[in-house]
Amino acid sequence: MDAYIFPDNRLKKKMNDPTKTPLLLVSCGSFSPVTFLHLRMFTMAADYVKFTTNFEIIGGYFSPVSDAYKKAGLASAEHRVAMCQLAIDRSADKLMVDPWEANSEEYKPTAVVLDHFDYEINDVRKGIDTGDGNRKPVRIALLAGADLIQTMSTPGVWSEEDLDHILGKYGTFVIERAGTELPQFLEHLQPWKENIYVIQQLIPNEISSTKIRLFLKREMSVQYLIPAPVIEYIEQNHLYQDDGTASSTHSLTQEKGKEKVESSAS
Repeated sequence: MDAYIFPDNRLKKKMNDPTKTPLLLVSCGSFSPVTFLHLRMFTMAADYVKFTTNFEIIGGYFSPVSDAYKKAGLASAEHRVAMCQLAIDRSADKLMVDPWEANSEEYKPTAVVLDHFDYEINDVRKGIDTGDGNRKPVRIALLAGADLIQTMSTPGVWSEEDLDHILGKYGTFVIERAGTELPQFLEHLQPWKENIYVIQQLIPNEISSTKIRLFLKREMSVQYLIPAPVIEYIEQNHLYQDDGTASSTHSLTQEKGKEKVESSAS
């Protein structure tokens, strides 16, 4: 990947409380387009972390999937990265967009993406300054919707090796979603239950990229469902007007190394 630079402009450089465990959240998905629910997921996770854990969030990243994902309704990686960037530009949060996965010519499994962040944060940058002259390794974790846990508990969708790598080494923060029987699905993931953090949606939000694309195709308004700069970008680039936006119409049952599944609201 030519001229790639890992974005760290909003990454926290020093911990507020060195007794806590530094945490970096990574959200993988299509983001075609990015919605307010995608943004809210980080906010809900931040509240959960603040009030119920001993973690301290040092940053959060959107990692849009590459064009090799070949999913119907998928705008090009260039457009999706640009829309994610527009969505966070005016945000006061520690959110960033990493184009590494999106710009890859090959499809990157989630485990590989998390390894990439672990390398950039803990190997290259040696973790984070604790404020007392020491540095601490940062915990990398996947931020996802409840539908992801559903697929993880379904036999044959994810390999045992990938599950152990993602849930065992990194862990995940899961946003509840209406209609998803989380307790039932979590029963099948007992070996990694200590690394799965379930976040309740106190105000249900059912916005999805699929619904946004449908609205746009029908020439219906999506105002207040996705950020205004993203709407402007979509209009300027004539995205989602018909099925031509898709890079392919391949089935979602294609494998991502046994885990080619969308994260929530994508």
